[in-house]
Amino acid sequence: MVQYANYAGLRTSLPTVEEVLDDHASELGHDLIAYRNHVYRVVNLCLAIVGDSRVELEKIAVAAVFHDLGIWTNNTFDYIAPSVAIARKHLATRGMAEWIPEIEAMIVDHHKITHSHANPQSLVESFRRADWIDVSLGLRRFGLPRTFIAAVATTWPSAGFHRRLVQLTIDRLWKHPLTPLPMVKW
Repeated sequence: MVQYANYAGLRTSLPTVEEVLDDHASELGHDLIAYRNHVYRVVNLCLAIVGDSRVELEKIAVAAVFHDLGIWTNNTFDYIAPSVAIARKHLATRGMAEWIPEIEAMIVDHHKITHSHANPQSLVESFRRADWIDVSLGLRRFGLPRTFIAAVATTWPSAGFHRRLVQLTIDRLWKHPLTPLPMVKW
């Protein structure tokens, strides 16, 4: 069952997200605000799907801040492996190695077309749905109300994020026509 917070309950600042984005600000460059907004949209959409708990919030924050970061840290649109690698390092250095399998699954499966996990209530599946809601600009809603999705998008506007994805897709298609979207899987 999909849950959703009232608009006043939206998470607007998370220490883990801010720390990681600050650490990678130079790599993100002019895409920093666009990526920050995407991360917060995904966090809030995921929380609305899964419900809010302290442990899940931190796991969602970690997965969200790292899930696409490899695009910028490794300058590639085949970014899943680099994103996983920096998330693993982050978790290991903070004594949270037991979270690695779940965070890795969240990152690896976030562009999966079909269900990512046998349990539709899993954090992996909730994260996948949240990212699809954002990437599709709310065309895929997975039961969340349009008004909630609009409130999230108004709070954290695209700031060029979706345009950047189109640019990266076109560039990848031009250079690798046989594998234009290496992060998408069935």
